[in-house]
Amino acid sequence: MDVVNLQNVTKAYTMGGKKFYALYDISLRVRKGEFFIIMGPSGSGKSTLMHIIGCLDRPTKGKVIIDGVDTSKVSEKKLAEIRNKRIGFIFQTFNLMPRMSALKNVALPLVFAGISKAEREERAKKMLKKVGLERRMYHMPSELSGGERQRVAIARALINSPSIILADEPTGNLDIATSEEIMNILQSLNKEGKTIIMVTHDSLMAVYGKKIVRMIDGRIA
Repeated sequence: MDVVNLQNVTKAYTMGGKKFYALYDISLRVRKGEFFIIMGPSGSGKSTLMHIIGCLDRPTKGKVIIDGVDTSKVSEKKLAEIRNKRIGFIFQTFNLMPRMSALKNVALPLVFAGISKAEREERAKKMLKKVGLERRMYHMPSELSGGERQRVAIARALINSPSIILADEPTGNLDIATSEEIMNILQSLNKEGKTIIMVTHDSLMAVYGKKIVRMIDGRIA
């Protein structure tokens, strides 16, 4: 079963009167339970592709089908619902709220889902325990190491039990040892049945994937 199906996706921008193609005629499928790696140098279009898959942006042309839903035919409200319930995001820069504890950061997506405070905290505690941070849940992001902050981000990505985890350069700001710890967590989640789609330029991290596509100049090489 395909959880992601891109059909002839193009993303174009107009700059200075000239059209620039960030993505050009991309077609790919990601099967349920795959650990799918998108590799490429800076400017190759891999992050743009991740934004398209994550419903953070819409293509200029082509179809993006997520869990059987053709996202070109849905409203912005429905698109936000897909992002919140079906997709978990992990970013290179962690994107944590600096004035919230690890616990509150993890629970934050549940606020938008209308979950009660008691249930939010209970679920967030379970997710932090899952990534080995049960003793750090009341610490602020500034009190955590880079690896710990990325673990918080992973716990937040898991909180709504999404079918897809999107990881955009998740080890980009980490040393090798910490990167391997984060990749081991992602690999464990994949073994549990989560579909992982990861963008990276690091061939050392790419070996964790089951399928790899390489991008250059907005195309799949």
